Amino acid sequence: MNTRTHSASKWLTPQGLLGVSVVVAIVTIALKTLAWWLTDSVGLLSDAMESVVNLASAVFGLMMVTVASRPADEEHPYGHHKAEYFSSGFEGILIVVASLGIVWAASHRFFDPQPIEQVGMGLTLSIISSALNGVLAWVMFRAAKAHRSVALQADAKHLVTDVWTSAGVVVGIGLVGVTGWTWLDPLVAIGVALNILKEGVHLVWDASQGLMDEAVEPEVLAQIKDTLQGFEHKRGEHNIIRFDHVTTRKAGQRRFVDMHMHMPAEWSLGRAAALRTTVEQALMDAVPGLRATIQLLPSDVEAHSVDAQH
Repeated sequence: MNTRTHSASKWLTPQGLLGVSVVVAIVTIALKTLAWWLTDSVGLLSDAMESVVNLASAVFGLMMVTVASRPADEEHPYGHHKAEYFSSGFEGILIVVASLGIVWAASHRFFDPQPIEQVGMGLTLSIISSALNGVLAWVMFRAAKAHRSVALQADAKHLVTDVWTSAGVVVGIGLVGVTGWTWLDPLVAIGVALNILKEGVHLVWDASQGLMDEAVEPEVLAQIKDTLQGFEHKRGEHNIIRFDHVTTRKAGQRRFVDMHMHMPAEWSLGRAAALRTTVEQALMDAVPGLRATIQLLPSDVEAHSVDAQH
């Protein structure tokens, strides 16, 4: 790998892209704040407020991704992967707070409408900042899928929301400039707030589900079952190698599966352990990042577990 390729791959990691997101957020805050200062538009103010949320979210996301990348230790034997869900939830909460602040600021303008000045310059700055966010969101979505990063996906979703927000503001402010209807300015701001409020609630919900040990995605579960079917074996009407009690969970980038593997009681421990190792390797090859825990049992033994109800 040459130096240029290595440098590019470094910036396409979750940490690298969130670092870029911090820089882009600072630039867009400057551009949108200048646009608001020039125009005195509450719609552009709401857009600038969302960019402040972008900055806080990117900084916190970078911290959590760094924590999530730490190896397992004595206090966290399963790793630190769930830290990314805190990033997603924190970002969602910030979005909700920002949306309420925008509604509060915009509601005052309904009763005290103000003329908008230098519309052309203000909209130009807003469009430039939106273009930066749009390009970054596209790159982050691709990287989030490759790295299975919850934090990257949350930040990318927020950036897309920011792009649509800015588009709505640009259209609304443009109409104010053409028609002179100043009441459109706070109306656009409230529309922006409702839009990002929906996204914030969605992010908080997704984070809560991740922290509650949600099962892996259906397509991942299908890959696991297909792999296990390749090892099942029958002798007449009896299954001499079979799997049951297959349970899964996901934590950030990591996927986990637990199961029982039944085999003939007369097999030696060495033979059984060798097959288990082969199954584990096949599962990890089929699902990158998967960790499998397999309990060995004789074919004629059934294991049952009942959660205590209190």
